[in-house]
Amino acid sequence: MIASTAPTSAQLTQLANIIAHRVCRHLSRRGWLEGEDESVFLSDSAGSDDGMDGLRMSSMTYRIATGRDAGRKVVTLQTLPGDAGSLEGDAGKVGGFSLHAGVAAEAHESHKLEKLCRYITRPAISEQRLSISPQGRVRYQLKTPWRNGTTHVEWDAVDFIAKLAALVPPPRAHLTRFHGVFAPNANLR
Repeated sequence: MIASTAPTSAQLTQLANIIAHRVCRHLSRRGWLEGEDESVFLSDSAGSDDGMDGLRMSSMTYRIATGRDAGRKVVTLQTLPGDAGSLEGDAGKVGGFSLHAGVAAEAHESHKLEKLCRYITRPAISEQRLSISPQGRVRYQLKTPWRNGTTHVEWDAVDFIAKLAALVPPPRAHLTRFHGVFAPNANLR
């Protein structure tokens, strides 16, 4: 690894644009993304028939997966619109993709490295922000409000379990994936 200066906002935006283009192209090749008249949306016909595809698709599109309300949008609770520019200086944003590069740690700064490792290995949801509403629905408080002001998301108990099931990796899949110089096929290894 070599030391370098922090990337500029323009460089991050350019890289986020490249990543967004490549990810969308990959998803289109796999048949998971469809386009129509400048609109791009997730395909509901792609994938295997293992029973999990419907749960994953509903999870990604914030739709209810099971029960009488299947296909409807998940209930969201909103307040005033949140701050839209919270990551402006250290992030590049393109079409729903964001690339953050505001964290740096020297090799001797073990406390920073430990904090970064704890962050990237954290669980998918925080138990402290999870609660049951007075109506008996599962309520999850978002860490930061979305741009439209959404602060909480609510599900029926079965729909919440379906949302969690979509996070379970497929059988025999590696839970940790390495990239860059740590990748299995890296030239510098």
